[in-house]
Amino acid sequence: MANKKSGIVEGHKARKRFGQNFLHDPNIIANIVSAINPKSEDLLVEIGPGLGAITSELIEPLAQLHVVELDRDLIPFLIAKFEHTGKLNIHQADALSFDFSELTGDSGKKLRVVGNLPYNISTPLIFHLLEQSQHIQDMHFMLQKEVVDRLAAGVGDKAYGRLGIMVQYHCEVTPLFEVPPGSFNPPPKVDSAIVRLAPYSEKPFPTSDPDLLQRVVTAAFSMRRKTLRNALKNLATTDHMEAAGIDPSHRPEKVSLQQFVALTEELINNPMAD
Repeated sequence: MANKKSGIVEGHKARKRFGQNFLHDPNIIANIVSAINPKSEDLLVEIGPGLGAITSELIEPLAQLHVVELDRDLIPFLIAKFEHTGKLNIHQADALSFDFSELTGDSGKKLRVVGNLPYNISTPLIFHLLEQSQHIQDMHFMLQKEVVDRLAAGVGDKAYGRLGIMVQYHCEVTPLFEVPPGSFNPPPKVDSAIVRLAPYSEKPFPTSDPDLLQRVVTAAFSMRRKTLRNALKNLATTDHMEAAGIDPSHRPEKVSLQQFVALTEELINNPMAD
């Protein structure tokens, strides 16, 4: 997340290809930091610090702060701005391929992840982080409000779908507050929101094959206007669905995470015949 002070620093302009929108509203920044509530001993990593608006507030109580920044032109500015603290560890890398687990080292600590995520990579980046969720304590993200709605959606909600189900399988999802376009430079064309994702130490509805769960959910919602009998015909029979407590005539938005997990377990125990 980043700041604008009397114009962009040294003429640096937000880059569309990096999805940059620099946060500059001090009240929003204060609310974000308050929600995160960083402590000295926290192992915290910020994705996309940009020009350092929230970095400045996060770093103060911390012993160390890691940041992952793709835009190499911002690195010299970040070094100059925070070198005096002796606390900032900069990783010039693409967060989509970055191994966040490496930051834990031998500390035994879990990561706290913060980021103003570019809208064009937010979903794949969340899934990339979920693959490493055993190393993560919590995540606080600025996202397009529509994405936060999808993450938090429940059964029957218009926004309910694959993204929400799979993230809710791994995490407790808590929408925190909305952020208007005017809080950024340049202002995005959509509203934003802050969300907290806290990976479960013990999942409420675990499955022995999360990949199969994802296949089932993806197939169900790839044809969300069709009944489950039709959408899942290549993966499950009506007997499988009924054994999992699912009405095959329903559409996928009527099926809970718990029921999708039950269907996955049914398929594991009673595979479809070739």
